Amino acid sequence: MRITKYTHACVRLERAGRVLVIDPGEWSEPEALEGADAVLVTHEHADHIEMTRLATAGLPVFAPAGAELGDLDATRLKPGDSLEVAGFKVSAVGGRHAFIYDGKPACPNLGYVVDDRIYYPGDALFVPDRAIETLFVPAQAPWLKLAEAIDFVRAVGPKQTIPIHDAGLSELGMASINAWYGRSTDNGYRWLAPGETA
Repeated sequence: MRITKYTHACVRLERAGRVLVIDPGEWSEPEALEGADAVLVTHEHADHIEMTRLATAGLPVFAPAGAELGDLDATRLKPGDSLEVAGFKVSAVGGRHAFIYDGKPACPNLGYVVDDRIYYPGDALFVPDRAIETLFVPAQAPWLKLAEAIDFVRAVGPKQTIPIHDAGLSELGMASINAWYGRSTDNGYRWLAPGETA
């Protein structure tokens, strides 16, 4: 499978001529959606979904039940749902966005396990109940403590770890985060620049 990371939270998965895009937010490049067959959205925040762009693209969109998406047409999912999306097996896990402060935000957030081996958690550190080969781990967020994210990587135990949610970091900040993950985990950590593939 070909994995392409775009700015911040957007990831594109390609296999056998099919394309699945996860969380194309307002900071991600529009070309992430070119030739896509479907889109998974973890939650309603603008850094994970750019609704006007998705409405214009006319692609099938899958999102959490209860997410505030305005008039955007989306198939709503809940934790435990499993289905085929654009030729990929997708399982929805988790359920809630991580709290930042004082119990907020309290919006739905689904993580997605794709083909029983790739896990994209969105804005939460929910550990799925299965072996994972590739984990997308948040690098920085107002809800995130680096030590908790490192523990999350260790708990999931993937063979490969790729950071997401990194647009809020300077070049120096990203270098520091990369060093911490690299030193503190033994799970194939690799940072991808926007547009780079693995």
